[in-house]
Amino acid sequence: MLGWVITCHDDRAEALLERLQKRHGPQAQCRAVNFWCGLSANMLSRMLCDALHETNSGDGVIFLTDTTGATPWRVASLQSHKHPQCEVISGISYSLLEEMLPWRKSMSSEAFRERIVTLGAPETTSLWHQQQKHPPFVLLHDRHE
Repeated sequence: MLGWVITCHDDRAEALLERLQKRHGPQAQCRAVNFWCGLSANMLSRMLCDALHETNSGDGVIFLTDTTGATPWRVASLQSHKHPQCEVISGISYSLLEEMLPWRKSMSSEAFRERIVTLGAPETTSLWHQQQKHPPFVLLHDRHE
């Protein structure tokens, strides 16, 4: 089963998880990490690292964030590069998470990424999709021709 780490500004992550659990019961391999004003990116990184390890059973972890480019998104993106089968999604909503809940058990992280972005478009995107729009910068003298 895919692990979920919901990370959003203020108490939104915890509120989303509580709402899911109230309606669908306890959610295994699912953690909420709130990003409060004044919390450092370093501390958020530690919290997300802990949450990633708590939720990962070997099938992969999906970081679910509120805003593309904001601190939770950036820190989750850095975490995802260190771990295989890790995806970062932004633009999440309660209804989208509820719709994707059953797919945690059967989809690969890549298939999950494609499905959630398709369902949530145009508000929802992923780190992978953003990287396809903006390929990495390459210095001219580093190019191999």
